[in-house]
Amino acid sequence: MDLDQLAALRTPEGAAALDAAARVADGDPLAAASALRAAGVPAGLAAAALTQAALRRRAVAKFGPVAAGMFLTRAGLEQATRGAVAARRAERLRAAGVRTLADLGCGLGADALATARAGIRVYGVEADPLTAAMAAANAEAAGLADLFTVECGDATAFDVSRVDAVFCDPARRATGTGRRIFDPSAYSPPWDFVTALAERVPRTVVKVAPGIDHGLIPAGAEAEWVSVAGDLVEAALWCGRLAEVPRRATILRDDPAVPAVRLVGSGDREASVGPVRRFLHDPDAAVVRAHLVAELADELDATLADPAIAYLYTDAPRRSPFTRCLEITDVLPFSLKRLRALLRERGVGRVEILKRGSALTPEQLRRDLRLSGDAATSLVLTRVAGQPTVLLCQPVPARR
Repeated sequence: MDLDQLAALRTPEGAAALDAAARVADGDPLAAASALRAAGVPAGLAAAALTQAALRRRAVAKFGPVAAGMFLTRAGLEQATRGAVAARRAERLRAAGVRTLADLGCGLGADALATARAGIRVYGVEADPLTAAMAAANAEAAGLADLFTVECGDATAFDVSRVDAVFCDPARRATGTGRRIFDPSAYSPPWDFVTALAERVPRTVVKVAPGIDHGLIPAGAEAEWVSVAGDLVEAALWCGRLAEVPRRATILRDDPAVPAVRLVGSGDREASVGPVRRFLHDPDAAVVRAHLVAELADELDATLADPAIAYLYTDAPRRSPFTRCLEITDVLPFSLKRLRALLRERGVGRVEILKRGSALTPEQLRRDLRLSGDAATSLVLTRVAGQPTVLLCQPVPARR
């Protein structure tokens, strides 16, 4: 995709090509291309339209129905914020009194569009000309061009005195190769510029990778980890007047009608350690990454069985949106031979394998177990008091 192709897709002929591509994009790619060419669509336009149709189909999982009218790139789609997460962030910004916001490195505009839908005036800045043009096209397609405008340029040169809040999602992939960048100093904009924004703008939000080192979190910032339907999707730093607590884990569901749930705390506490008990609770990844396992343990009246492993144990089943609960039937020092014999004796042919603190590979273990039978169980590979241990479990139903 280039600027000329984007311009062609935005003409009446391009819109017709996109409509035609959407009807055939779920079939064989060669057949789809032939169908468009047979309909009189030029080869170049047909290829661009089919690429957009395929990306739009993939984008539905992230953006919902609005994806059908968006212009996308593969890299931009991969890095874009999920619609539910962006909408929730926009609502929090509006509740904090934000009226104008600069989106520095706006990409395809996913966050900016959600913010504009919340009634906030957004000024987007994007260094890549094609991405900037797509963001502007997405604003127009969404009917938000009066609230979200885009300029192609250097995010570090934007005059932040024009706005009362800043959102920045620094690029964490190398231009050209798409490889992930793990050194924050190599982000674009660079990390020192990003962290200095909080000193210049009273309300600053920075989207970061979920695996961010806690040592990089600026003093006084709120660090939030967000998961959607059990999938940890991002972390964000809320700085200045937006910081409310040191650490927060937010859980969203696929159903927008289900409200978000939040767990907050200091992020520096340690949970009590005790023996393995009857029920195991597997915390959501957002809770683990936010270092809020101790706070969750308080809510569940739970303990750890190993100070370095984030599995929680209770004597009775506990209902919590932050964990999955399993009932433990057996606790064994790990031995492949003994485990294989026990599963064969019980006729177990299907296993779910969970692991924390184990070097074993679930796929290899599954092969090594040579399972057969009709029964099913869950295997938890972990450590107890530092020793390799396997727990045989059964999931606790949502209602019991």
